[in-house]
Amino acid sequence: MAYDNVCKYLAERFPEQFARWLVGEVAEPVQMLPTELSEEPVRADSVILLGLQQGILHLEFQTDPDPEIPFRMADYRLRLYRKYPQLPVHQVVIYLRKTTSERVFQTSFRLERLSHEFEVIRLWECNLPTNVDWPALLPFRVLSQVEDPVETLREVVAELERLPDSSKQRELAAATAVLAGLALDRGLIRQIMRSLDMRESVIYQEWRSEALREGLEAGRKEGLQLGLQQGLQQGLQQGLQQGLQQGLQHGEATLVLRLLRRKLGSLDPALENRIWALPPSQLEALGEALLDFNSVEDLTAWLARR
Repeated sequence: MAYDNVCKYLAERFPEQFARWLVGEVAEPVQMLPTELSEEPVRADSVILLGLQQGILHLEFQTDPDPEIPFRMADYRLRLYRKYPQLPVHQVVIYLRKTTSERVFQTSFRLERLSHEFEVIRLWECNLPTNVDWPALLPFRVLSQVEDPVETLREVVAELERLPDSSKQRELAAATAVLAGLALDRGLIRQIMRSLDMRESVIYQEWRSEALREGLEAGRKEGLQLGLQQGLQQGLQQGLQQGLQQGLQHGEATLVLRLLRRKLGSLDPALENRIWALPPSQLEALGEALLDFNSVEDLTAWLARR
């Protein structure tokens, strides 16, 4: 799941907290506005209505600098004016990953006599609230101004474990795991967060689906390429058939190993060799079984039964 999509999900689920963080006290209720700003396929990341006739908060989440951001913010502002001409608009670009690029300091768009300004927040310069009244900001803590991101992640896990709402805990844990990947190794994140079950969360399910789609596509491309190479070497008809079969097995093994590394961390070369040797039917069974693995021992036990 893309980092900005995780942020958008958080803003949509906790609009009051984002409004209080970025604007201050606001009149309730705070509600989400449709993000479609015209008949054209142009969407803002998050558009939040602040109270009754109080104004609009427009959030744009960016993982990395984009030279088009100033123009996009001006474009969004004009589209918002067309749809809500009576409401003032507060626009904020939130950069997630630390960088030295000058682009993250751009706060305006200039074109001849047109001038537009917006606010920029660089998370790595922010001191985020740390109390339990701000659960929506927990996933961002590792990316904020902290001395030790690893220790900060442990503190976030402890706070997540104290949340009484299990559904909210799962979603925030999954968001934390995804966003922490911008600053920390995924294997380390899994190790620190292993006490939290996030498999039923919307974010985790979408992330897993994306990973499966990416792996399947990579496997298909690799299989086709290998099949064509085999076809050229061994004769077009026989070689292509054999090469495609080998390519399919290679692609499935690549996907399964990728998912295992994401879930369990780095694997012993001997274990990887055993997985490479599995036939397609067993690779498919392993691809389903690994969703329930919690440790390398679970993988070893599964392979021992084969």
